[in-house]
Amino acid sequence: MPLQNLPLPGADLLFDPAFLPAAEATALLAHLTAAAAWEQRTIRLFGQEFPQPRLTAWYGDPEARYTYSGLAWEPRPWLPALAELRQRLEATTGTRYNSVLLNLYRDGRDSMGWHADDEPELGPAPAIASLSLGAVRRFRLRPRPGLAHAPFGLDLPNGSLLLMRGPTQQHWQHALPKTARPVGPRLNLTFRWVEPAAPR
Repeated sequence: MPLQNLPLPGADLLFDPAFLPAAEATALLAHLTAAAAWEQRTIRLFGQEFPQPRLTAWYGDPEARYTYSGLAWEPRPWLPALAELRQRLEATTGTRYNSVLLNLYRDGRDSMGWHADDEPELGPAPAIASLSLGAVRRFRLRPRPGLAHAPFGLDLPNGSLLLMRGPTQQHWQHALPKTARPVGPRLNLTFRWVEPAAPR
């Protein structure tokens, strides 16, 4: 099924609810959950330090160093499964990627707060391919200050692909809220291009 446009003002969103067959997505979830080098980083909010409410891992080309939320990431070498996914996504989206951020939401208590992927090293109009594996979670978007648009929500099923590109990060923030309902683990892989840092 080709990627379909989602009607969101000031954004360029494309969605395929079944990019990967369910059996392949479930097998990939199990493999990456076991194989990835997971970390739980600490972030500082309002002068206090808290463990991030999810597990994370960063893979990519050697020059794809990335900083967000005050955390610096050195890429680990591509796992074979991640390198294969990169090739498939590049062919599908027509975009190059040199890195991927993995977020493992172990249950409904794990979450991602409101933010935009607007770090300078991503460029002014980044294309971010977001692949979801495992339990269905509700992905939410809200307009940035000054935009009079209604918030938007989207369920992301096992094997789904959401492509955010163009002005999306300039005009919208996104989040994955906690949920009180019983829910299994979900793994999100966000492939992106990070501009290599200038030589020192």
